[in-house]
This record gives sequence, C-alpha cells and structure tokens, in this order.
Amino acid sequence: MNAGEAGAGLRRLVHEVRELALGDRTVYEAGRLTVSEEAARSLVEDPALAEVGLACASPGEPVRIIGALDAVQPCSKGPGGGGVFPGFLGPALPPGRGETHVLRGAAVLAAGHLPRAQEAVIDMSGPVAPLSPLAATHNLVIEFERAPGAAWEDVEAAVRRGLLRVAVHVADAALECDPDAVEELPDPAATPEGRPRVGVVTNIQTQGKYKDVFVYGRSLSTGLATLISPNELDDGAVVSGQYGHPALKNPTYLHQTHPVVAALRECDDLSLAALVLCPEPVEQGAKELISAHAARLCAGLGLDAAILTKEGGGNADADVSLKMDRLEEEGITTVGVFAEMAGRDGTGPSLVVPPSRATAMVSVGNYDELVSLPACERALGGDRLALLDRPATDELELPAAAIYCALNPLGWGNLTCAEAG
Repeated sequence: MNAGEAGAGLRRLVHEVRELALGDRTVYEAGRLTVSEEAARSLVEDPALAEVGLACASPGEPVRIIGALDAVQPCSKGPGGGGVFPGFLGPALPPGRGETHVLRGAAVLAAGHLPRAQEAVIDMSGPVAPLSPLAATHNLVIEFERAPGAAWEDVEAAVRRGLLRVAVHVADAALECDPDAVEELPDPAATPEGRPRVGVVTNIQTQGKYKDVFVYGRSLSTGLATLISPNELDDGAVVSGQYGHPALKNPTYLHQTHPVVAALRECDDLSLAALVLCPEPVEQGAKELISAHAARLCAGLGLDAAILTKEGGGNADADVSLKMDRLEEEGITTVGVFAEMAGRDGTGPSLVVPPSRATAMVSVGNYDELVSLPACERALGGDRLALLDRPATDELELPAAAIYCALNPLGWGNLTCAEAG
C-alpha cells in the first residue's frame, strides 16, 4: 500500500514570513506580513476585556515578553477559518485533509495575567533567546486587560478565541499568494518493508481551569488514550489552555509543529505509524488505567516502538513513566522525553517518578538551573516581572523554569550537555 492509497493526506502550503509590521490593512507580500491593528483588535474584543493592544516583536530586537501565555502558528484553509481549530472556529470534526496555508516564521501570542499562570519570559535577543522557539519567530503580541468584574474564566476564553481568530485572519492574507514551499503529508500508511513502526504518545495536561488542553474544542480530562492522525495537529485539532510551568509548556504553536512528529516524518529509517493523545490525570488509579489502555492501543496498532512526551512538572513524570513500563511489558520499545528537576547544581534526583522497567530517556534540561538575562530596551506583557518584583527591562537572573518552552517536552530545544572539563 502506498501513501496515496492510505488516505488523502494533507498538503501544506508554506508562506515564509521574514518581516512583520502593523498597518492599515492586513497584507502578505514577498515575505512581509502587515497586520491591520483595527481588524486584529476587533477579532479579540470581548465584554470580558477592558483593553486590547497589539505590538510586534521580531528576532534580534531588544525586546522582552513577560507573562507569555499561548502562541499560535497562523494557518487557514479558506476565508473565515472554518476548516482549522475545530470546536472553536468550526465544527468539532477531524481536520487534517486537503490544503492548509501556513505562515511559517510567524506567531500570534498572548501576554498578560491569568489565574494559575506562572510567569513566562521570552527574550527576543541576547544569550537566552535561543532557549525559546518564540524568540525565532516574528510575533504579533496581543496584550489585554480584564474588564472590571469580569469572570476570569470569561477572560481566558476570550483571549483564546481571539488568538485563534487573529491567527486565521493573518493567514488569510496569503491565500492568493504563491507558496514558498508545498509539503505533502500523507496519512500514516502501511510501513515500508524493513522500517520499524514508531508511534508518538503525547500526554496533554488536564488539571482543570487554566491548566487544560483541548482536543476538538473539548477537554480530554475524562477521556482515555485517543488515536488521531498526525495531520490533524497541523490544522489545530489540539489547542492549549494550559499556563503553568512556562519552560515545560506546549503552546498550540508547538502542537501544530510537533517536533517529534516532524522528526519522524523526515526519518528514512523509521515510519511514523500513529499519534496517540492521553490525558494527564492527578489520581493514581486513573493514571494506571490510561497507561494500560494506551499500551494496549499501541500493541493493537502493531507498533515496534513509541516516543513519549508530556506537559507539566513532577506529576506528569508519572504519566510518562507508567506508560513506558506498560509499553515495555507489551514488547514495545519506548523512549521518554523528560525535563530534570535536579536542583540548581544538577546533583539532585532528576525525575520525581522514574520508570521501573524502561530505561531509554532523553533529558531536555534542568528546570532549576539559573540563567542570566541582560537588560533590554522594551517589554511587552507588563512593566514589572512579578516573580522578582523588578522592572521587566532590568538585568535578571531566573531559573530556566521561567523561560518559555526552554525545556519543552515535545522535543523542541537547543540545550546540550557535555562532560565537565
């Protein structure tokens, strides 16, 4: 069976963004994206929001974004965005087929205060910039203020809807433009002879308000392991509503561009055979059930190996470790992607809950290590960093835990390690 026989697949029409500015009209031309302030603001405005502001932050600029919340890669399947972000902007039906226009190198990002949101920082230049994927994108930053008396749940929902609407609006500007690249993404097909079948098991945070992730617009908190096509990620089937653990956050942007999925798509020696989504419950019995169910599902799919990712801190370690052990019991080779919480000198126990049977693990860095941020000229998302009660533009020393996506457990990252000299 070839890819064409397996399913229609997805065609990704890629438009590279090399410049970003605000203007009177939203226009994409020759790599330059200009966004209408009036149009974008109108897509975010809501009774729960007193003010909505827009700003641009591009790679290399002396800008610091604080209070970074979610980020979205602009995409569209046609005017109005009905085919992307199902459950929010269109029917809650599986996407991942047909054509999708993508503005690569751009992101729409919200910055501000929400309950339970731990302060996340992005430096667009300087030594810490390489630690965040959003330091390498041209960011349209949406700042907001809560309306007096508005429920915080309504504020969060308004910001999420606004982000998605603006992401589609700016991508719509490229619908009539010739793409810089066309990428064919077939549905997972029968494995070519000689290639191991590898699945990606992605655990998503499900810990209630402000720490939840949505699949087709719904929380997966009461669900079991769920099989979807990796192509559905590109069209926004998974949308983040999780604002804790900044370094370990998986924003919508990284679900859309899932690094492990992307690496397997490019690999000539392995075959991307399945993507399985799992909730991360807090109760031990639920963790055991979901882990056993995920392992049986992967066995039923005939997987030879699986790569496991997570979102969140020590509680989420248990979700990965339990699944790794259950998968190994099913005869499936597993690799887990973890951040370490090993203390500032790196000598403490690395994992809160390690696996007891599986042994293959990838470290994405130490949550507790301190990093130094030089002073910058401009800050977005707020004037003061609440974590240190300091002006946001000051020279700062912060744990890696505060840097947005610095220890991203979906596999994005630039951290490496070496033997001490």
